[in-house]
Amino acid sequence: MSQQPINRSPDLQRLRNEGYDVEVKGGYLLVKGVPYVTASKAIAYGTLASALSLAGEVTMKPATHVAYFAGEHPCHKDGTKMSKIEHQSNHMDLGNGLIMQHSFSSKPRAGYTDYYEKVTTYVALISSPAQALDASVTAISFPVIEPTEDESVFRYTDTASTRARISAVTEKLAYGNVAIIGLGGTGTYVLDLIAKTPVKQIHLFDGDVFSQHNAFRSPGAPTADELRTKPQKVDYFASLYSNMHRHIIPHDGYLDATNLEGLQGMDFVFLCLDRGSVKQVLIAKLEELSIPFIDVGMGIYLHEKHNSLGGIVRVTASTPQQRGHVHDKKRISFGDEDAGNEYQQNIQIADLNALNAALAVIKWKKLAGFYLDLEAELHSTYTLDGNILQNEDHSV
Repeated sequence: MSQQPINRSPDLQRLRNEGYDVEVKGGYLLVKGVPYVTASKAIAYGTLASALSLAGEVTMKPATHVAYFAGEHPCHKDGTKMSKIEHQSNHMDLGNGLIMQHSFSSKPRAGYTDYYEKVTTYVALISSPAQALDASVTAISFPVIEPTEDESVFRYTDTASTRARISAVTEKLAYGNVAIIGLGGTGTYVLDLIAKTPVKQIHLFDGDVFSQHNAFRSPGAPTADELRTKPQKVDYFASLYSNMHRHIIPHDGYLDATNLEGLQGMDFVFLCLDRGSVKQVLIAKLEELSIPFIDVGMGIYLHEKHNSLGGIVRVTASTPQQRGHVHDKKRISFGDEDAGNEYQQNIQIADLNALNAALAVIKWKKLAGFYLDLEAELHSTYTLDGNILQNEDHSV
């Protein structure tokens, strides 16, 4: 079934956003789970159907006021038939497996302006007797929506964007292949956020095992039994986030100078690893391939006097249009030794991992045009002490 008429038609989208169980099938709009009263004064649920008038895949003003119904004929709360809307009652095959038992007629003087008005009018007429018997019954159920695979990268429809009316903005993120290199704390939070966007594919690169200490620095909550199996990070997180996104591709192994071909075909890369020497090799290849990337990092230290942690969270972006700041200003460290960096010791600082990932993904979304980016910074730091966010290296 296609979601496009719903996604592109404000009246159908409004019905979905308000929680009606709507579907388009064979040229008909279906509204499922409509409560009504039967002749035996019981509450049942039926399906309301209306022929769609479309211009392409966008609805027009309904051409007919007639609606169809699958179920018994709706009755008043005393079990008498609702004759006011009665039209026909017989076996009606609408095609595509749609079998209806009744058609109704309730015509406003000027007709229905759109399908929202038509549906809500009929639902109110049909359901009011049922609600008089039980005030809790409703046609509003907020069902889980499962698009077909060829329509969406998601396993269920992104109703958050449609409810906020930003679907056209969200479509700016529906491009190409995104790679996340390194599934430590920050990398997994990057995945958590990217998996909620309509990018075509998400490639995961890491060669490590998902261990118990990782669980305290990553999104989600694995069971003890899951940790005992010692899964590879890429397999564990690919399986977890494949519940939402269809195209998450794990690559079990570390990227280094011997296998850089894994970067080919990527449209954007998040570097979430702490080995500077490897990062240097990866960045050189990304620049050669003209692939934009974002590098994340944290420098965390123990303040012995206060027995608390301080430090800086960093996000550095590099695009084919501007690379010089990475090297000229040494924004990214290519060294492997940093004895004062508590992050190397796997301190449990999930909040900083999440913040680092959020700042990185926000910058990626700015580069894609999702967020307004008038300042166009390519390097930003957040300092814990003082709560300071500083932007530098503005693109020209």
